[in-house]
Amino acid sequence: MKNNLISKTFLWMCFGLLVTFATGYLTSMSGTMLENIFLNDWTYIILIVVEFALVIFLSARVMKMKPATAKASFLLYSFVSGLTFASIFVVFSVSSIILVFLVTAVFFALLSLIGYVTKIDLTKMGIYLLFGLIAVVIVSLINIFIGSSTLELILSIIIIAIFIGYTIHDVQRIKYLENSGLPEDNLAIYGALELYLDFINLFLRLLQIFGRSDD
Repeated sequence: MKNNLISKTFLWMCFGLLVTFATGYLTSMSGTMLENIFLNDWTYIILIVVEFALVIFLSARVMKMKPATAKASFLLYSFVSGLTFASIFVVFSVSSIILVFLVTAVFFALLSLIGYVTKIDLTKMGIYLLFGLIAVVIVSLINIFIGSSTLELILSIIIIAIFIGYTIHDVQRIKYLENSGLPEDNLAIYGALELYLDFINLFLRLLQIFGRSDD
């Protein structure tokens, strides 16, 4: 089970990322889709609500679902995320997106390796990362009204640091679950969702800092 769980987890994470990026790119190629999503306030709000609802539902219920339902829910979440992801293909050049994606992938692989081989118990780190994330979200909401680009840059750097910690922490947690006796397929989807969120947040913040705008 040990090798199967890790390989399945990363396989499903990559599959989810593929669905998200493919959906985002194809959506960005359709002017009608872009208008319906981003020029219609209600459509965009509904997508965001559905996206949050799906990730909360999946996080809470994944271990109680049938494996097929868990996989379908994860792919549905990846697809809905892809619809809102289309905006990055409008704002940033494709070459810039690909470059940042590759950098993120290499960086993420290194962090995952550290999380898997480290002997340090990172269990307690999770609560501090959560508090840090909550604080950043609150400050980000305040900055919507302030509109400080300097503060936005600082927040991006802090968020990158937080999700560096989350990636290492989550990989170690998945490693600890390898011998838990819980359903392997469900554990793989649970782990894939956690790592998918870590990757996406690292990618978006690195893109915000280093990405080149598409004129």
